[in-house]
Amino acid sequence: MSRFHGDLTQREQQLLKIRRDSDTKAVELVKMEKMLQQTKNLLDKKTESVEDLEERVRSSRRQRRNSLHHTQMLESQMKTVKGELVGTLDHLQELRNVLRRSQQKAEERKVAMEKLAAGLR
Repeated sequence: MSRFHGDLTQREQQLLKIRRDSDTKAVELVKMEKMLQQTKNLLDKKTESVEDLEERVRSSRRQRRNSLHHTQMLESQMKTVKGELVGTLDHLQELRNVLRRSQQKAEERKVAMEKLAAGLR
């Protein structure tokens, strides 16, 4: 009987050791699960940050393309306006020349009229 009692005591000790090891492993498992959850949360935040950055890059590229298109449109309009200004300037110079000739003819007529008036007196 004492042999059975010794076996039982040895088995009880093994069982206690297994229980202690099991408790230790359970505590470690809880810690590891907590660390895993923290790591997952950090990864989720990093993923959100990366997605935000990718969206900002896409938005920036769209804005750059739109700005380039707008700049090209403005350059085209500027060339058109410049061409119109050159045409207007040429026309104004022609009008100025016509005005000078008209003023010169008017002066000549005035002088001729004054001579006629002087001759009639």
